[in-house]
Amino acid sequence: MLESMLVGSAVWCCAAGYTESATPGTGSSASAPTVARPLVIELFTAQGCSSCPPAEAVLGTLATRADVLALAFHVDYWDSIGWKDRFSLPTSVARQNQYVRTLQLSSAYTPQFVIDGREDLNKAGSGEIQRLLGATRVSAPVTIKNSGQEIKVSMGAATGLGECDVDLIAYQSEASTPVSRGENANRFLHEFNIVRSFRRLGDWRGTPVDWKVPVDDLPAGTDHLAVLVQRRGQSDIIGAVALGLNAPKTKIG
Repeated sequence: MLESMLVGSAVWCCAAGYTESATPGTGSSASAPTVARPLVIELFTAQGCSSCPPAEAVLGTLATRADVLALAFHVDYWDSIGWKDRFSLPTSVARQNQYVRTLQLSSAYTPQFVIDGREDLNKAGSGEIQRLLGATRVSAPVTIKNSGQEIKVSMGAATGLGECDVDLIAYQSEASTPVSRGENANRFLHEFNIVRSFRRLGDWRGTPVDWKVPVDDLPAGTDHLAVLVQRRGQSDIIGAVALGLNAPKTKIG
């Protein structure tokens, strides 16, 4: 099973873990530091997709790893076939569609894992995820701080990284949903690291810059925040940091 990799196996068992995918209706820097930032693993998923619960379970296991930032983006294009996903966001669909273009995929599908903005898991194959987990990752200098009233995101100085987008993600660490209709009818779904909002803060070109967001602007249910620093055009992720809202007030990526 895919989970075997998560406890130290040398093999990423993609084929044995969850090769099923579906569509609706068809069943290095000149001076950037190299520090131990987390590997960002994004799951595009939907409560109405019967292929997604196994992938959600994998994401839940990934979320326990200190070297991984796991995020579940719920898409809304399954909502019209029997069950409306309460966590679906149009911004999740837009992000997935951009990956289709950037990664030169034939179409969007669920469940889909994207690794560090650079690899689609089904396309990359078993060896690439293991290599990326073991590789040293360049990290853009990003800090997130919770003052209690506002969230402050700061980018430091670095050269050679090009133009990047800086995004703030509010997410909910866990939820359970009883489903009464659609492909997952009569199932009780367990979901992890659910993206509740996605906000573009601005761009970063290697010079220091700060942004502030009122805590009151965060959606209900949010218990964690993440900042992604991603090369322009939704390409490689080169910076990532996460902060629990009830955890220590500052986190440096």
